[in-house]
Amino acid sequence: MAETGTPIADAPASNVPVPPTPPVPLSALLARDDLALRQIAGPVGPDVVIHGAHTSEMADPFPYLLGGELLLTAGVQIPDASAPGAFFDAYVARIVAAGGAALGFGLAPVHDTVPSALVTACDTHGLPLLEVPPQTTFSGVARAVWQLMAQARLAELRRVTEAQQSLASAAARPDPVPSVLRRLAQRLTGHAVLYGPDGTEIAAAGREPAPAAGKALRRLTEVVRPAGPATPASAADTVDGTHLSAYALGSGEGFVLGIAAGRRAGGDHTIASVGAVLLSLLTGEQHSGAGAARTSALVRLLLGASPQEVAPLLEDGDDDGAGAGAGDRIVVHARPERRAPDPVAASALGAALGSPLVDLDGEVVRVLAPAGREPAPVPGWTLGVSAPAGPGGWPAADVQAARALARARATRAPLVRHGARPALSELVPEAEARAHARTLLAPLAPRPALVETLRTWLSLHGNWDRTAVALGVHRNTVRQRVARSAQLLDADLDDPDVRMELWFALRHS
Repeated sequence: MAETGTPIADAPASNVPVPPTPPVPLSALLARDDLALRQIAGPVGPDVVIHGAHTSEMADPFPYLLGGELLLTAGVQIPDASAPGAFFDAYVARIVAAGGAALGFGLAPVHDTVPSALVTACDTHGLPLLEVPPQTTFSGVARAVWQLMAQARLAELRRVTEAQQSLASAAARPDPVPSVLRRLAQRLTGHAVLYGPDGTEIAAAGREPAPAAGKALRRLTEVVRPAGPATPASAADTVDGTHLSAYALGSGEGFVLGIAAGRRAGGDHTIASVGAVLLSLLTGEQHSGAGAARTSALVRLLLGASPQEVAPLLEDGDDDGAGAGAGDRIVVHARPERRAPDPVAASALGAALGSPLVDLDGEVVRVLAPAGREPAPVPGWTLGVSAPAGPGGWPAADVQAARALARARATRAPLVRHGARPALSELVPEAEARAHARTLLAPLAPRPALVETLRTWLSLHGNWDRTAVALGVHRNTVRQRVARSAQLLDADLDDPDVRMELWFALRHS
């Protein structure tokens, strides 16, 4: 602890960024009856928020604050002086310079009352001052702050998830661009506008901002309009209390999404970014020659044309021809590592693989991608990739990709490519292989943990330690699960033939 009475340097002007945590209104903490906190100085209102709690008895807490904290102190550091006003003025100034959001002063055992000079200093510097009663511990206050932050984070995640689903539904409507803008304006409680490459307003929704803010938003869109490699993808500003944001759309044609809102809440940037991704896909498809060609290809297929006839319409100049014939493409089957995919995630995967030809089929996303681009693993996804094939071979490539994905999931590999040499499993029809797998593994079906352990153990050649690390369990747990699997299957897992048959079944389960 620093010595009391140590002089505090003049607090420099500072604009300290707060931690990236959901803010908690100070009023919510004051409303907790179990804490019995009382604000006795400084500003009040819904705009006063905190991002955490920190206890310190240092005479100069500046080096230990990240910004946004409720600083808690019992006043141990107060010097024994007849006129402590200068100390408190410098002390509070340093807290404000460090970005501290509020100060909590605990009564007892050091002080029976909050020093009046501290109250004056907090009013002077605009720092909220809370009186913490003797029965309330600092750890109790900190716990309450973290509880409120957890609730705020959960509410933010729920709001973002609901907005993503809502925007995806809007993008599927007959008028997708206006629908997405309307939904964005509703979710962000503001104004959403789509600007064309020449800066003209194409469509808008929501209440228009004041003229000054509207002009500033137009100027902000020019900041993100493609002009070179250093052009930012998004930009933000505030004019007359209106929060402005601009997002360059990924279609590459100069479209920009503009947002004007009276407030900026947690999750707003994420929601706006989802809207920008959807609008990028919509503007890219509706306003590009490649998009029109793909639409024509789909119509012709629906009307009975053969793949060979429509394949030339899909040639959009993105193939480099390396190792592939003219018109060749690959089929990619993908599954996310966690929850089921949604349209937004599927479209984003297609963009990562360089193709807008995406099909969301249950838990699997299928992409028809250019054969000239070698696909790379995509974080969060497991991929199965077919061999390059012309239009007549696409159905067979689809089967190859499905089998490659099954092997990738069985071996826990992020990406598996179909090999040129046919595998033994390809001699067995998929339906028969699945039926055999269900019958053989039926004793383990009610116990998914046993199935996953056995799959991992076999894929790692029976190595106990590596299996334990892969599953995040103790090696004894692995031994117990494998032994229990052998007992339920009535199988000798030391027999290579048994291992081969089980591995075949697990690949098709």
